[in-house]
Order: sequence, then C-alpha cells, then structure tokens
Amino acid sequence: MSWFVKKRQQKTAVEEKTVRVPEGLWIKCEACKELIYRKELVNTHNVCPKCGYHFRIGVDERLENLMDEGWTTLFSDLKSGDPLGFVSTKSYKDQLKKLEEAGHTEDAVVVVEGAISGHPVVAAVMNFDFLAASMGSVVGEKLRLAAERALEKQCAYVIVSCSGGARMQEGTLSLMQMAKVSAALAKLDKAGLPYLSILTDPTTGGVSASYAMLGDLNIAEPKAQIGFAGRRVIEQTIKQTLPDDFQRSEFLQAHGMVDKVVNRDHLKDFIAATLAWMMPSPRD
Repeated sequence: MSWFVKKRQQKTAVEEKTVRVPEGLWIKCEACKELIYRKELVNTHNVCPKCGYHFRIGVDERLENLMDEGWTTLFSDLKSGDPLGFVSTKSYKDQLKKLEEAGHTEDAVVVVEGAISGHPVVAAVMNFDFLAASMGSVVGEKLRLAAERALEKQCAYVIVSCSGGARMQEGTLSLMQMAKVSAALAKLDKAGLPYLSILTDPTTGGVSASYAMLGDLNIAEPKAQIGFAGRRVIEQTIKQTLPDDFQRSEFLQAHGMVDKVVNRDHLKDFIAATLAWMMPSPRD
C-alpha cells in the first residue's frame, strides 16, 4: 500500500469519527464573548448566565415575560402610509411592503390590554425589527390611543421602549408624535393614573427626548443604551471627552435620569409590586 493511500484512509477514518455540531446551538455573548448554549438562554429570559448581558428580544417574548395570559391586541388596523413619497437608496413604500411580506403587520409598536400579576394594564411594546422601532405617525397614534384606553379603563399604562428615534421617512410628521404622545400622557397624570416607562437597549433620539423619559417611574434594563444624540456628536459639540458608560442605565440612574435598573427576570415582579403600591388592589 502506497504512503498516499494509507494517509488518505487515516484521514477518512478521522472524518467518520468527527461529530457534526448542528448550526445555531450556540451563541456568542456580545459582552463577555463566551459561548452560550442557546437553550440555556430560554431559562434566563435571554440574559447571559455568565456576565448578565441582556440580549435584545422580540415583541412576543417581551409580552410573554411581562403579561399574564389572555391579553388582547389593540389598534392592529393602523398602517403606515408614505405621506412624503420618500425615496433614498430605497423607497419608503417598498420598505413597508417588504416588512409586511415578512410578517411585520403591526408597524413598530404593539399595543395590548391585559394584566400584570392581576393588575389591569394597557401596555405598548416597541418592535426594533420594524425600521429600528422608529417613531412614525402610526407609532404616535397607537401610543396616544393606548393612553386614552388606559384613561377609559382607569388602569395603569406601560410602554416598553426600544427605538432608534423618530422616523426620518416621515419628516416633521414623525417629530409631531413627540408632542402628541406627551399630551396624552399628561391626561393620565391629571387623572392620577400611573405611567411606567421601561427603557431597553437602545432607547435613543426623539423617543428618549419625549415619552420614554416621562414615566412616573422610569425603569431600565441593565447596561441599556439610553440617550438622545450619539457620543461623537456630543463630544464634538461640547469639546469634551465623555465617560465610557455615560449613556448606560447605571450612569443615568446615578445622575437622576432613571429611577431603577432592574434585571429582566425580576422585571414583572418589580412592576407588579409598583402597581400594588400605586393602584388599588385588584381584589378591592
């Protein structure tokens, strides 16, 4: 037997003994860079068990983590239009069409009515997969209608923010939503109904400059990026070097912009305890 044939047989034997690992079983943590068994994240609400990094999660998982079973989706019939006929590298109309074809039929926010540990709430959860959860006319209208629903039901209002800011494809119309939603929240404040703002990574731009920071209680997930403009823009404007963590939850809490930083697996219990203090008991 030739040396070449012998080596080839040995290589084949080694390949036959190699165990093929299916793709997608492991995920690398963006913070500590450790490999995590993907199924392990299911038990930790998508929080890294090694360093506590909070992975971004979708609307469905967020609702399952926060809400009691049996919630009802509201205002699903509202759809974004193209009021400016906006065209850049892609047309806005085409972007919306592709998102709808991909199954994103709720625009960038989903509004539901239900309960958190027995406490009636109206909740709005932003969807980062829809144009970075940018705030357009439909987002503003849904949030306004949700506030009015909470006022009608005399219950608490919860918004989970995760957004890149105002939607540039709608120009000034998107900026108008900041004032509209803020005015709706003022009605809740006047009626003595609590509004809880949950800040997740990232919460930036016009969203952070309006309703995301107007909560009776502003609650953030650990190390979430929260701010208006980016680091480079701010540093160039004020001609100073900023701390590495200046737009993170913990820094904002230390400087009075965030009331409490809460781990995701404790978030539902913390909200329930807060509502029990702010609102009458659901049994009363």
